[in-house]
Amino acid sequence: NVTLYCKCCSNSDCSDSGFSDPYCILTILEDEKERKTRHSRAKPRKSVVKDVVSDEKIYQTDIKKQTLNPIWNQSFILEFEDTASANFHLEMWDKDEEVSLTQKLEEFKTNFNSLRRMIKEAKKEKGTDDFLGNIVLKLQDLHCTEDRWYDLEPRTETYPDRGQCHLKLKFIHKERDGTLSAGRSAYVNYCGILQQFVQSYISQQQGSAPWKGELCGEAQTLLEFYATQNDLSPFLQDLAKWVAYSKLYQSLEVDSSVLFQQLTSIEYHWHQQELPYQQKQELGDSLHGFLQYGLCLVSKYRDIFPPMPSATPKLHTLLRILVQICKTQAFQKLNPAQVELQDEVSDAVQAGTQEWFTIKKGLHQPMTKDLSEIVSALSRLIGEVQEDIKHSKDVWNRVFISAVQLDIFTVVYQKLDSLLAEEVRVILSLMEGQMDQPLANSLFPLYLSLQTIHKNKAFLQRRGILQLTNFHEGFREALPYWLNQAFSTTQDRVERAVQVDQLQPLQSGTVPIKHSSSAVDLVACIQPICQLWEQLWWPDPEEAFMLMVKLTEDVCKIVMTYCHILKERVRVLSENSDHCGAINMLCVVVNDLEHLRSVLTRLPTQLNWAGLKERTHHVIGESQFHNTLPMQLQQAQSILNREIRSALDTLGKQLNTDIETHVRSMATRQRIPSKSTEDAVVPLMRYLEKELHYMKENLVQENFNSLLTPLWNNSVKILHQVATQYPRQEGLMVFCQRLLYTLQCLEQCFHAEGNGLPLPTLHSDQYKILKAHLSHNALSSRQLVEKFLERKIWDQNVYSGEKYGAVTLLTSYRRSDQRLRVEVLNAVNLLPMDSNGENTHTHTHIHIQPSHPYTHTHIHIQPSHPYTHTHTSIYNHHIHTHTHTHPYTTITSIH
Repeated sequence: NVTLYCKCCSNSDCSDSGFSDPYCILTILEDEKERKTRHSRAKPRKSVVKDVVSDEKIYQTDIKKQTLNPIWNQSFILEFEDTASANFHLEMWDKDEEVSLTQKLEEFKTNFNSLRRMIKEAKKEKGTDDFLGNIVLKLQDLHCTEDRWYDLEPRTETYPDRGQCHLKLKFIHKERDGTLSAGRSAYVNYCGILQQFVQSYISQQQGSAPWKGELCGEAQTLLEFYATQNDLSPFLQDLAKWVAYSKLYQSLEVDSSVLFQQLTSIEYHWHQQELPYQQKQELGDSLHGFLQYGLCLVSKYRDIFPPMPSATPKLHTLLRILVQICKTQAFQKLNPAQVELQDEVSDAVQAGTQEWFTIKKGLHQPMTKDLSEIVSALSRLIGEVQEDIKHSKDVWNRVFISAVQLDIFTVVYQKLDSLLAEEVRVILSLMEGQMDQPLANSLFPLYLSLQTIHKNKAFLQRRGILQLTNFHEGFREALPYWLNQAFSTTQDRVERAVQVDQLQPLQSGTVPIKHSSSAVDLVACIQPICQLWEQLWWPDPEEAFMLMVKLTEDVCKIVMTYCHILKERVRVLSENSDHCGAINMLCVVVNDLEHLRSVLTRLPTQLNWAGLKERTHHVIGESQFHNTLPMQLQQAQSILNREIRSALDTLGKQLNTDIETHVRSMATRQRIPSKSTEDAVVPLMRYLEKELHYMKENLVQENFNSLLTPLWNNSVKILHQVATQYPRQEGLMVFCQRLLYTLQCLEQCFHAEGNGLPLPTLHSDQYKILKAHLSHNALSSRQLVEKFLERKIWDQNVYSGEKYGAVTLLTSYRRSDQRLRVEVLNAVNLLPMDSNGENTHTHTHIHIQPSHPYTHTHIHIQPSHPYTHTHTSIYNHHIHTHTHTHPYTTITSIH
């Protein structure tokens, strides 16, 4: 194309009286057309352009009245096929037309409007116009841009000087833009002008923000003037804007609100005004075309609208525009075929998913036929699918549901499920009978990815038959290799952890960690086995139970292995250590074993035995379940408990020996008079305080308590042996007092004000026997008598029968002068002492016991009168005594 800008003309010839009414006709002629035209003419004629070229290819400037120097400043775009054979023709004519003054004034007003310059007329009526001159230029001789004055050539030599015309020509490489061409309808020109204004405005904007429908003030004013001048209705204006904006949307960044506004206006005007047939067809084609374009974008939503905050709103807006199009009356009337947008979008998404999967599959094709390379390629493809499903669920599904009420996650998941299941089936069929450890290892990530994808079925809105339901069956051959890999890897890590362990506490201070590094490493090593169970989540219940049995067995084996190599490790390190260091390492070992025992205790929870029991209750009986899994764990725990007890026995062995030495040394007869009881116990208690404090600092609480219990029982046993082996009665009381005090001190030490052993544990049967023995033998004679009398008082209080009869006493004590008065009143149901079954003489003797506190007491007794031949006696007997009372004073009456 060539753009022509016809500016002005100077000194143009006049054909009438002094002035001309000049105008120009412009076109492009091919050489072949020119030759044929010239050969066909019998004689030369004035016009060349009008006779050769059709009206559609002729462009005309405005007519300038009564001037020899017309100024046009008009632009035209002319089309041509080839520059080598094309010539530019300009003919200037003088308009020979008689018009009234009123018509001239109206024409002047029209020409005064600057918008008139942009409108081209398609036809020029033939008349008696006079030829003023022409310009013919070969396009191949022109530069890309020419801006100069050209001489007007005459047809004859009568008037050779025809003046000059100022032209600007510019070659352009684009399709012809006829928006400014004359002869087009006002609506078409309005569309063209609008599109040019929008493109110009957008090209001048800075930044990447989408165009929101703004135009500069001048452009908006021109559009309004042109629409008013050509009587374009608001409906046609909105139609033109919709057509222009919808086309621009497909090539430039246009804000969707602009399209929404035009669709709303069209829907409003549709009921108010009838469109011409041609514009109806244009509107229907535009709406249908944009719908198809939008569905094409929807099918490629993964690439066009990636899951980013800046892109997903654009997808949502596009879907809303499609919904709005389908709702408009114009679309429903102009497109008789029923359109279900949800189905159309679903079909587009499925087609796009199929295309996307095919592309990704091609990108991840294996480079060789090696099985490991094939698995790697499939794993990469599954990774792409997994990420796409995640984005569909978390990002795109919200957009589609909000805009078109379509659950795109279900659509995409079901499509990818069928595509991926077929691909996995084909690949796994290539590996039948060729499984080995490396290949099985490469399959494990693939299995996990498929499992993650399959678990997403829980989010489906519509459940149906899924192709990946039994995907685990294809990996059954690799399962033993996965278990073996987990076991061997864990065992190697445990062995390396023990080899570098120095059997020192990990941390001391306010929050000490009393086990060593290998115990922590062991927990970390066992954890992957527990994670393997969670990762596998084997669907078949019976196979899942057998899998759990194998995993539990492997954990127990690793624990036993750890115990064995840990004992070997402490033996090796103890060879080069002193006694104190060996004891310290042994404490650490006991703590490690206790830590391991706690790990085994938590194993059923970590492996979720309760969940497995629930899943397998219909195929695995409760007794079978209990006799398998818990029994395995109990056996391992019993072995571990035995090892802990053995280590604690080793720690307590020396303590028991030292305690026995101190006890026997303290209780030796030759040393009894030399020290008081308190002083004799001091060495033993200092020793225990030191050793128990050391054990408390180096053992965890469970092990420390486990050490205290046998140590306490052994201490009681030693005291009992020493107490019962004393050969003589001489000094027995002092001896037992010392041992009793020792027992009391040991009880306080082991109880530690509630921080040590609880009292029920301390008060064992052996302890009670020992304490009773020592308490009895530690009493003096007086204390024994008092104890005997105390017992008698207790018996009297609890005795309720009258086997030997009963006596009634009335006693009173006057504290002011310490006087005790005892009055014997009567007796009943006495036992007969004679052969005839009667008592001949009954009387009473009163004694106060114990007698030693009352050696200086004065007793005044009023004798009683004896009664004969009766089992019931009545006395009038009074005793008065002055004495200090004793806690266990007893009045004894003898009949």
